[in-house]
Amino acid sequence: MKAAFLLGRMIFGGFFLYSGIHHFQERKSLAQYARAKNVPLPDIAVTATGAMLIAGGASIVLGVKPKWGTLAATTFLGGVSPMMHDFWNAEDPQQRQNEMIHFIKNMAMLGAALALMGVEEPWPASVPIGQPKGIEQVKRFARKVEA
Repeated sequence: MKAAFLLGRMIFGGFFLYSGIHHFQERKSLAQYARAKNVPLPDIAVTATGAMLIAGGASIVLGVKPKWGTLAATTFLGGVSPMMHDFWNAEDPQQRQNEMIHFIKNMAMLGAALALMGVEEPWPASVPIGQPKGIEQVKRFARKVEA
């Protein structure tokens, strides 16, 4: 089960990490697209969301403070999806379908990020940075035994 969780985490977090890097590589064209969608301060928005995606993706992949990483992914998806993939406003049927596909995909990833928020920390096979020490681990074990 740890292997499946780790692989899923790598794929899921890797998607956000790649997307964040892509935001910086294609910042100008993404800012133009954001401007066309009436996003305020599109250059800053693309840069800020790129940083959010990189931090969130890295957190999920490494398992370092993953609740913060999944919160970053959730914030990004919840905020960006209705603005950038507003299929309900598209008049062209092909554009409407394309935006709907992206919107629904983002909502599915939002659900996955919310589900991952419920996984107790530390996650299996995580980089041991910022994880509870000694007495906290004993308390967590005791709570598991009680349940």
